[in-house]
Amino acid sequence: MLIAGAGVIGRAHAQRVGASASCVLAGVADPGARAAEYAAGLGVPHWIELEAALAAARPDGVILATPNTLHVQGALACIARGIAVLVEKPVADTLAEALRLVDAVERSGVPVLVGHHRRHSAAMAAAREAIDSGVLGRLVAVQGSALFHKPASYFDEAPWRREKGSGPILNNLVHEMDNLRMLAGEIDEVQAMASNARRGHPVEDTVSISLRFANGALGSFMLSDVAASTRSWEQTAGENAAYARDETEACYLVSGDRGSLAVPTLRLQTARGPEASWFEPMRDQRLGARLSDPLQRQLEHFASVIRREQAPLVGVRDATRSLQATLAVAESAARGCPMRCDKMAA
Repeated sequence: MLIAGAGVIGRAHAQRVGASASCVLAGVADPGARAAEYAAGLGVPHWIELEAALAAARPDGVILATPNTLHVQGALACIARGIAVLVEKPVADTLAEALRLVDAVERSGVPVLVGHHRRHSAAMAAAREAIDSGVLGRLVAVQGSALFHKPASYFDEAPWRREKGSGPILNNLVHEMDNLRMLAGEIDEVQAMASNARRGHPVEDTVSISLRFANGALGSFMLSDVAASTRSWEQTAGENAAYARDETEACYLVSGDRGSLAVPTLRLQTARGPEASWFEPMRDQRLGARLSDPLQRQLEHFASVIRREQAPLVGVRDATRSLQATLAVAESAARGCPMRCDKMAA
Protein backbone atom coordinates (compact mmCIF):
# COMPACT_ATOMS: atom_id res chain seq x y z
CA MET A 1 0.00 0.00 0.00
CA LEU A 2 1.31 3.44 -0.95
CA ILE A 3 0.67 6.58 1.09
CA ALA A 4 0.61 9.94 -0.69
CA GLY A 5 1.07 12.78 1.78
CA ALA A 6 3.31 12.58 4.85
CA GLY A 7 1.49 15.10 7.01
CA VAL A 8 -0.30 14.40 10.28
CA ILE A 9 -3.05 12.21 8.82
CA GLY A 10 -0.70 10.48 6.38
CA ARG A 11 1.58 9.50 9.26
CA ALA A 12 -1.42 8.30 11.26
CA HIS A 13 -2.30 6.01 8.36
CA ALA A 14 1.30 4.80 8.04
CA GLN A 15 1.38 3.90 11.73
CA ARG A 16 -1.72 1.77 11.31
CA VAL A 17 -0.45 0.11 8.15
CA GLY A 18 2.63 -0.88 10.13
CA ALA A 19 0.40 -2.45 12.81
CA SER A 20 -1.83 -4.30 10.33
CA ALA A 21 -1.60 -7.92 9.24
CA SER A 22 -3.67 -7.09 6.14
CA CYS A 23 -1.28 -4.81 4.27
CA VAL A 24 2.34 -3.70 3.88
CA LEU A 25 3.60 -0.16 3.30
CA ALA A 26 5.11 0.10 -0.18
CA GLY A 27 6.38 3.64 0.15
CA VAL A 28 5.61 7.32 0.65
CA ALA A 29 5.02 10.01 -1.98
CA ASP A 30 5.39 13.59 -0.80
CA PRO A 31 7.36 16.59 -2.12
CA GLY A 32 7.95 18.01 1.36
CA ALA A 33 11.50 18.60 2.58
CA ARG A 34 11.21 16.14 5.47
CA ALA A 35 9.29 13.41 3.67
CA ALA A 36 12.39 11.54 2.45
CA GLU A 37 13.78 11.41 5.99
CA TYR A 38 10.42 10.19 7.28
CA ALA A 39 10.23 7.42 4.66
CA ALA A 40 13.80 6.37 5.42
CA GLY A 41 12.87 6.08 9.08
CA LEU A 42 10.12 3.67 8.09
CA GLY A 43 12.49 1.74 5.85
CA VAL A 44 10.43 2.34 2.69
CA PRO A 45 11.07 4.13 -0.62
CA HIS A 46 10.26 7.80 -1.09
CA TRP A 47 9.07 9.60 -4.21
CA ILE A 48 8.42 13.27 -4.76
CA GLU A 49 5.61 12.77 -7.30
CA LEU A 50 2.64 10.45 -7.04
CA GLU A 51 2.82 9.42 -10.70
CA ALA A 52 6.44 8.27 -10.28
CA ALA A 53 5.49 6.34 -7.15
CA LEU A 54 2.61 4.59 -8.93
CA ALA A 55 4.86 3.57 -11.81
CA ALA A 56 7.68 2.32 -9.59
CA ALA A 57 5.84 0.73 -6.67
CA ARG A 58 2.82 -0.60 -8.59
CA PRO A 59 0.80 -0.73 -5.35
CA ASP A 60 -2.48 -2.60 -4.87
CA GLY A 61 -3.95 0.40 -3.07
CA VAL A 62 -3.20 4.04 -2.35
CA ILE A 63 -4.11 6.25 0.60
CA LEU A 64 -4.37 9.87 -0.51
CA ALA A 65 -3.62 12.11 2.48
CA THR A 66 -2.67 15.07 0.30
CA PRO A 67 -4.08 18.63 0.53
CA ASN A 68 -7.78 18.86 -0.37
CA THR A 69 -7.08 20.54 -3.71
CA LEU A 70 -5.09 17.47 -4.84
CA HIS A 71 -7.60 14.78 -3.84
CA VAL A 72 -9.36 14.46 -7.19
CA GLN A 73 -6.18 14.79 -9.26
CA GLY A 74 -4.52 12.00 -7.26
CA ALA A 75 -7.58 9.76 -7.31
CA LEU A 76 -7.91 10.11 -11.08
CA ALA A 77 -4.24 9.11 -11.52
CA CYS A 78 -4.88 5.95 -9.48
CA ILE A 79 -8.13 5.15 -11.29
CA ALA A 80 -6.32 5.42 -14.63
CA ARG A 81 -4.07 2.57 -13.45
CA GLY A 82 -6.92 0.53 -11.98
CA ILE A 83 -5.65 1.03 -8.42
CA ALA A 84 -8.10 1.16 -5.49
CA VAL A 85 -7.94 4.41 -3.51
CA LEU A 86 -8.74 5.69 -0.05
CA VAL A 87 -9.25 9.45 -0.45
CA GLU A 88 -9.16 11.54 2.70
CA LYS A 89 -12.14 13.77 3.38
CA PRO A 90 -13.39 16.07 2.11
CA VAL A 91 -13.55 14.13 -1.12
CA ALA A 92 -12.85 17.35 -3.07
CA ASP A 93 -12.59 21.07 -2.45
CA THR A 94 -15.45 21.96 -4.82
CA LEU A 95 -18.67 20.26 -5.81
CA ALA A 96 -17.68 20.33 -9.49
CA GLU A 97 -14.48 18.40 -8.76
CA ALA A 98 -16.37 15.90 -6.60
CA LEU A 99 -18.86 15.24 -9.40
CA ARG A 100 -15.97 14.82 -11.83
CA LEU A 101 -14.62 12.08 -9.58
CA VAL A 102 -18.06 10.49 -9.22
CA ASP A 103 -18.22 10.18 -13.01
CA ALA A 104 -14.73 8.66 -13.25
CA VAL A 105 -15.46 6.09 -10.53
CA GLU A 106 -18.78 5.04 -12.00
CA ARG A 107 -17.33 4.76 -15.52
CA SER A 108 -14.24 2.79 -14.47
CA GLY A 109 -15.57 0.57 -11.71
CA VAL A 110 -12.35 1.11 -9.73
CA PRO A 111 -13.27 1.16 -6.03
CA VAL A 112 -12.71 4.44 -4.18
CA LEU A 113 -13.27 4.69 -0.43
CA VAL A 114 -13.59 8.14 1.13
CA GLY A 115 -12.00 8.56 4.54
CA HIS A 116 -14.97 9.55 6.65
CA HIS A 117 -13.48 7.45 9.41
CA ARG A 118 -16.26 8.14 11.91
CA ARG A 119 -18.47 5.83 9.83
CA HIS A 120 -16.24 3.08 11.24
CA SER A 121 -16.85 4.17 14.83
CA ALA A 122 -18.40 1.51 17.07
CA ALA A 123 -20.43 4.18 18.88
CA MET A 124 -21.84 5.56 15.63
CA ALA A 125 -22.65 2.05 14.42
CA ALA A 126 -24.51 1.29 17.66
CA ALA A 127 -26.42 4.55 17.41
CA ARG A 128 -27.41 3.91 13.80
CA GLU A 129 -28.55 0.38 14.66
CA ALA A 130 -30.74 1.69 17.50
CA ILE A 131 -32.31 4.37 15.32
CA ASP A 132 -32.94 1.89 12.50
CA SER A 133 -34.66 -0.46 14.97
CA GLY A 134 -37.44 2.09 15.44
CA VAL A 135 -36.97 2.39 19.20
CA LEU A 136 -37.11 6.20 18.93
CA GLY A 137 -40.27 6.16 16.83
CA ARG A 138 -40.46 8.74 14.05
CA LEU A 139 -37.57 11.18 14.16
CA VAL A 140 -38.61 14.75 14.92
CA ALA A 141 -35.53 16.66 16.12
CA VAL A 142 -31.74 16.49 15.98
CA GLN A 143 -29.45 18.66 18.10
CA GLY A 144 -25.71 18.71 17.56
CA SER A 145 -22.58 20.61 18.44
CA ALA A 146 -18.91 20.84 17.65
CA LEU A 147 -17.83 23.29 20.33
CA PHE A 148 -14.11 23.34 21.04
CA HIS A 149 -11.29 25.84 21.54
CA LYS A 150 -8.32 25.84 19.19
CA PRO A 151 -5.32 27.39 20.96
CA ALA A 152 -3.41 30.34 19.53
CA SER A 153 -0.56 28.02 18.56
CA TYR A 154 -2.89 26.30 16.05
CA PHE A 155 -2.97 29.53 14.04
CA ASP A 156 0.61 30.61 14.73
CA GLU A 157 1.95 27.30 13.31
CA ALA A 158 -0.05 27.75 10.08
CA PRO A 159 -1.14 31.37 9.50
CA TRP A 160 -3.22 30.31 6.45
CA ARG A 161 -5.75 28.94 8.93
CA ARG A 162 -6.76 32.55 9.67
CA GLU A 163 -7.48 33.34 6.02
CA LYS A 164 -10.30 32.80 3.53
CA GLY A 165 -10.46 29.21 2.41
CA SER A 166 -10.01 28.01 5.96
CA GLY A 167 -12.23 28.30 9.06
CA PRO A 168 -14.30 25.72 10.94
CA ILE A 169 -16.94 25.37 8.19
CA LEU A 170 -14.46 24.15 5.60
CA ASN A 171 -12.02 22.51 8.01
CA ASN A 172 -14.32 20.77 10.49
CA LEU A 173 -17.98 20.77 9.45
CA VAL A 174 -17.79 18.08 6.76
CA HIS A 175 -17.21 15.53 9.57
CA GLU A 176 -20.37 16.72 11.31
CA MET A 177 -22.55 16.78 8.20
CA ASP A 178 -21.53 13.21 7.50
CA ASN A 179 -22.34 12.17 11.08
CA LEU A 180 -25.74 13.88 10.95
CA ARG A 181 -26.55 12.14 7.68
CA MET A 182 -25.56 8.80 9.20
CA LEU A 183 -27.78 9.40 12.24
CA ALA A 184 -30.81 11.10 10.74
CA GLY A 185 -30.73 10.71 6.95
CA GLU A 186 -30.34 13.12 4.06
CA ILE A 187 -30.28 16.89 4.64
CA ASP A 188 -32.57 18.82 2.32
CA GLU A 189 -32.05 22.41 3.42
CA VAL A 190 -29.84 24.51 5.69
CA GLN A 191 -29.80 28.06 6.98
CA ALA A 192 -26.74 29.44 8.71
CA MET A 193 -25.39 32.52 10.46
CA ALA A 194 -21.66 32.98 10.98
CA SER A 195 -19.61 35.33 13.12
CA ASN A 196 -15.94 36.23 13.47
CA ALA A 197 -16.56 38.55 16.41
CA ARG A 198 -14.36 36.74 18.91
CA ARG A 199 -11.09 36.39 16.97
CA GLY A 200 -11.64 38.95 14.22
CA HIS A 201 -10.00 36.74 11.58
CA PRO A 202 -11.19 37.00 7.96
CA VAL A 203 -12.87 33.60 8.51
CA GLU A 204 -15.68 32.68 10.87
CA ASP A 205 -15.09 31.33 14.36
CA THR A 206 -18.71 30.52 15.29
CA VAL A 207 -21.65 29.27 13.22
CA SER A 208 -25.30 28.58 14.03
CA ILE A 209 -27.05 26.19 11.63
CA SER A 210 -30.66 25.12 11.13
CA LEU A 211 -31.33 21.95 9.16
CA ARG A 212 -34.31 20.30 7.49
CA PHE A 213 -33.99 16.56 6.91
CA ALA A 214 -35.65 14.66 4.07
CA ASN A 215 -37.69 12.60 6.57
CA GLY A 216 -39.29 15.76 7.98
CA ALA A 217 -37.14 16.06 11.10
CA LEU A 218 -35.63 19.44 11.95
CA GLY A 219 -32.21 20.05 13.40
CA SER A 220 -29.95 22.64 14.96
CA PHE A 221 -26.18 22.63 15.11
CA MET A 222 -23.65 24.91 16.83
CA LEU A 223 -20.09 25.03 15.52
CA SER A 224 -17.29 27.04 17.10
CA ASP A 225 -13.53 26.70 17.32
CA VAL A 226 -13.31 29.38 20.02
CA ALA A 227 -15.77 27.91 22.53
CA ALA A 228 -14.24 26.58 25.76
CA SER A 229 -16.39 23.44 25.77
CA THR A 230 -16.10 19.67 25.54
CA ARG A 231 -19.21 19.19 23.39
CA SER A 232 -17.38 17.95 20.33
CA TRP A 233 -16.92 14.47 18.87
CA GLU A 234 -13.19 14.39 19.49
CA GLN A 235 -13.59 15.29 23.17
CA THR A 236 -16.51 12.94 23.90
CA ALA A 237 -15.91 9.82 21.79
CA GLY A 238 -12.49 8.93 23.22
CA GLU A 239 -11.31 7.55 19.88
CA ASN A 240 -8.29 9.83 19.53
CA ALA A 241 -5.89 9.97 22.47
CA ALA A 242 -4.64 13.39 21.36
CA TYR A 243 -7.78 14.97 22.82
CA ALA A 244 -8.77 15.10 26.49
CA ARG A 245 -11.96 13.09 26.95
CA ASP A 246 -15.17 14.04 28.76
CA GLU A 247 -17.02 10.72 29.14
CA THR A 248 -20.12 12.36 30.63
CA GLU A 249 -20.86 14.71 27.73
CA ALA A 250 -22.60 14.06 24.41
CA CYS A 251 -22.44 16.09 21.22
CA TYR A 252 -25.58 14.80 19.45
CA LEU A 253 -29.14 14.18 20.61
CA VAL A 254 -31.49 12.40 18.21
CA SER A 255 -35.15 12.56 19.28
CA GLY A 256 -38.19 10.73 18.01
CA ASP A 257 -41.79 10.62 19.21
CA ARG A 258 -41.02 7.55 21.35
CA GLY A 259 -37.55 8.30 22.72
CA SER A 260 -34.19 10.03 22.44
CA LEU A 261 -30.60 8.88 22.01
CA ALA A 262 -27.51 10.83 23.09
CA VAL A 263 -24.33 10.16 21.09
CA PRO A 264 -21.61 9.06 21.76
CA THR A 265 -22.64 8.28 25.37
CA LEU A 266 -25.43 6.09 23.91
CA ARG A 267 -27.83 7.08 26.67
CA LEU A 268 -31.24 5.90 25.47
CA GLN A 269 -34.45 7.27 26.97
CA THR A 270 -37.76 5.77 25.86
CA ALA A 271 -41.40 6.11 26.81
CA ARG A 272 -42.62 3.49 29.27
CA GLY A 273 -46.25 3.42 28.25
CA PRO A 274 -48.15 3.28 24.96
CA GLU A 275 -47.99 7.06 24.75
CA ALA A 276 -45.02 9.28 25.57
CA SER A 277 -45.82 11.97 28.13
CA TRP A 278 -43.78 14.62 29.90
CA PHE A 279 -45.77 13.83 33.03
CA GLU A 280 -44.33 10.30 33.14
CA PRO A 281 -40.74 9.16 33.81
CA MET A 282 -38.89 7.59 30.90
CA ARG A 283 -37.02 4.30 30.75
CA ASP A 284 -33.29 5.09 30.91
CA GLN A 285 -30.49 2.81 29.72
CA ARG A 286 -27.01 2.80 28.17
CA LEU A 287 -26.35 0.92 24.98
CA GLY A 288 -23.07 -0.93 24.68
CA ALA A 289 -20.25 -0.23 22.24
CA ARG A 290 -16.65 -1.31 22.70
CA LEU A 291 -14.20 1.55 22.23
CA SER A 292 -12.04 0.96 19.16
CA ASP A 293 -9.84 2.85 16.73
CA PRO A 294 -11.97 3.84 13.71
CA LEU A 295 -8.89 4.59 11.59
CA GLN A 296 -7.64 1.04 12.11
CA ARG A 297 -11.10 -0.36 11.35
CA GLN A 298 -11.23 1.80 8.23
CA LEU A 299 -7.82 0.47 7.11
CA GLU A 300 -8.93 -3.14 7.50
CA HIS A 301 -12.07 -2.33 5.51
CA PHE A 302 -9.95 -0.70 2.80
CA ALA A 303 -7.84 -3.86 2.58
CA SER A 304 -11.07 -5.78 1.89
CA VAL A 305 -12.04 -3.18 -0.71
CA ILE A 306 -8.66 -3.64 -2.43
CA ARG A 307 -9.24 -7.40 -2.53
CA ARG A 308 -12.71 -6.68 -4.01
CA GLU A 309 -14.31 -8.51 -1.08
CA GLN A 310 -16.41 -5.52 -0.01
CA ALA A 311 -17.80 -2.39 -1.62
CA PRO A 312 -16.58 0.89 -0.09
CA LEU A 313 -18.58 1.78 3.01
CA VAL A 314 -18.37 5.44 1.98
CA GLY A 315 -18.31 5.85 -1.78
CA VAL A 316 -17.60 9.04 -3.71
CA ARG A 317 -21.25 9.83 -4.48
CA ASP A 318 -22.12 9.34 -0.80
CA ALA A 319 -19.26 11.57 0.36
CA THR A 320 -20.26 14.20 -2.19
CA ARG A 321 -23.59 14.59 -0.39
CA SER A 322 -21.76 15.45 2.83
CA LEU A 323 -19.59 17.94 0.94
CA GLN A 324 -22.71 19.39 -0.69
CA ALA A 325 -24.36 19.98 2.70
CA THR A 326 -21.18 21.59 4.04
CA LEU A 327 -20.84 23.94 1.07
CA ALA A 328 -24.54 24.81 1.41
CA VAL A 329 -23.87 25.97 4.98
CA ALA A 330 -21.00 28.18 3.79
CA GLU A 331 -23.15 29.66 1.03
CA SER A 332 -26.13 30.21 3.31
CA ALA A 333 -23.95 32.07 5.82
CA ALA A 334 -22.49 34.22 3.03
CA ARG A 335 -25.84 35.00 1.40
CA GLY A 336 -27.96 35.26 4.52
CA CYS A 337 -30.68 32.97 3.17
CA PRO A 338 -31.70 29.28 3.25
CA MET A 339 -29.98 26.95 0.80
CA ARG A 340 -31.36 23.73 -0.64
CA CYS A 341 -28.56 21.17 -0.54
CA ASP A 342 -29.59 19.69 -3.90
CA LYS A 343 -29.57 23.12 -5.55
CA MET A 344 -25.90 23.88 -5.04
CA ALA A 345 -24.31 25.00 -8.28
CA ALA A 346 -21.84 22.48 -9.67
